[in-house]
Amino acid sequence: MDWIVGNHFCWIIMLLLSRTSNRTNGVRPISKLIILRGNSASGKSTIAKALQTYYGDGTLLVSQDTVRRDMLKVRDREGNLSHDLIRQITEYGKGKCDVVILEGILNNNRYGEMLTDLIKFYDGKAYVYYFDLTFEETFKRHNMRSKKNEFGKEALKSWWSESDYLGIDGEVMVTDEMSEENILKLVVEQVQV
Repeated sequence: MDWIVGNHFCWIIMLLLSRTSNRTNGVRPISKLIILRGNSASGKSTIAKALQTYYGDGTLLVSQDTVRRDMLKVRDREGNLSHDLIRQITEYGKGKCDVVILEGILNNNRYGEMLTDLIKFYDGKAYVYYFDLTFEETFKRHNMRSKKNEFGKEALKSWWSESDYLGIDGEVMVTDEMSEENILKLVVEQVQV
């Protein structure tokens, strides 16, 4: 009887272990953080969603707009509630997800210290991309979006932050000349999951 109980116990343990992620085989992943920043309508969300699809199951996508506008309904002002929640959700992915993608305007004045702390939290396994587009290119991209009628050129211009770099080593500039395919290829080659 002890053998049957012991055997049954081993079977349950094996069943539970088999239910862990096939991707990690029960081993906690060495998580990598991808940060996509830049002005509104520059293509960050499009690239973030494409990367999430590429990396597949268990890839955490943290969108500043989703947290701030949809979850909390707060304006992007100094001290708003979304700041801490964005940080906490992004930290949650470490050790649970192979890839965590954080995307948003993420203005350096408001979010720079948090972003620097997240890079350290991920033990330097972070890849930072700044969408350094001209206003003209950004407006052109805005007019191709489904939500182009939600706001116009004047609003886009009023939110514009020229050259809002973090100024950290390894920060990569995404420019007007780069296609969606070029950007995806660049990120995938650099991140190497």
